[in-house]
Amino acid sequence: MSGTRLPAAVLRDGLWQAVLGGSEYDAVDVVRAGLDAGWEEEALLLDVVAAVQERIGAEWAADRITVAQEHAATAINERVITVLVHRPAAGRPVPPHRGRVTVTCVDGEWHAFPARLVAEVLRLRGWQVDYLGAQTPTPHLVAHQHHTDSDAVLLSGSVPTHLPAAHAAITACQAVGVPVLAGGRAFGADGRFARALGADGWAPDARGAAAALEAGLPRPTAVRQAVDDLPHLADQEYTLVVRSRSHLVKQVLTDLESRFPAMRGYDAAQRERTAEDLVHILDFLATALYMDDAEVFTGFLEWTSEVLAARRVPVHSLVTGLDILAEQLHDFPRGLRFVREGAAALSGGVGCGHPARDDPRQRPPNPHPDHHAAAPDAQS
Repeated sequence: MSGTRLPAAVLRDGLWQAVLGGSEYDAVDVVRAGLDAGWEEEALLLDVVAAVQERIGAEWAADRITVAQEHAATAINERVITVLVHRPAAGRPVPPHRGRVTVTCVDGEWHAFPARLVAEVLRLRGWQVDYLGAQTPTPHLVAHQHHTDSDAVLLSGSVPTHLPAAHAAITACQAVGVPVLAGGRAFGADGRFARALGADGWAPDARGAAAALEAGLPRPTAVRQAVDDLPHLADQEYTLVVRSRSHLVKQVLTDLESRFPAMRGYDAAQRERTAEDLVHILDFLATALYMDDAEVFTGFLEWTSEVLAARRVPVHSLVTGLDILAEQLHDFPRGLRFVREGAAALSGGVGCGHPARDDPRQRPPNPHPDHHAAAPDAQS
């Protein structure tokens, strides 16, 4: 039960000021004050710490804090979590032992903060948790299941470009008889991508994950291949775009320089960042092809345009790059359609079918930790 003397807004503001000022001690004092006021650990984790972490991401995206400030604030929040969950247990009720689960991030996913929150909430509720952290390769995840025989794997993903890797992890865990509960922004605000990839369940947040586990997940019995879940993969567009990524980036860069004269004055660092932008664009396009969902691509473009605008980078260069990319994809019907829809969305075109979304919880977080078009992690 939350304390009545210290409202959530007061605690969140105190923690925000502490992490923004780089003071770990002040941050710890805030959550300890919450405990003294009657707040439970889980409520502090989810209603205070996670809320502040989400604000960190929003402030970074709006260019109001730097990458260094974001990293420092996130590191302080990580240590605050440790203080909250590793304090003396005297006087606290002992939760019942519920079973053993694995909490991990998709291979390639370095946003571990949401998974850490889930792991700690489950521990507080009586689960034995094997927390594997960020970027767990699927073979190692499966090997861990052989050693532990988990009741479930909780798979966290924040960046949609890791959905193909998530699919591999889901099917591999299920093949050894372990159900998978998916969570995180990568799987869609409504969990539709988790369902499309055949996950045994989806949870919007840590409380939802705990509820799903307590309700029980059946052990899987059937072994599937990727094309069983996503038959559109048979057209090979996803595979061919992935294989052609380097060539496409080089070609678009070459043509962009001739059509966007400002690029001729770019220094080496600016050219490198432009190439990185193109890599991210192609990664999101490939993922849209994998899922056969244009909104994966258009949503990323809309979010990227907002981040670029906040940094006073001309967004029309992004539209020009998409036009050039479309010329290169004349043999890819789905890919060409997605790119045209993305360009229409950025240009305010009518009929693209995917209007800009206003809910920040639906926007993809940072595809790259130190890039001007990347956002820090936040609560799933």
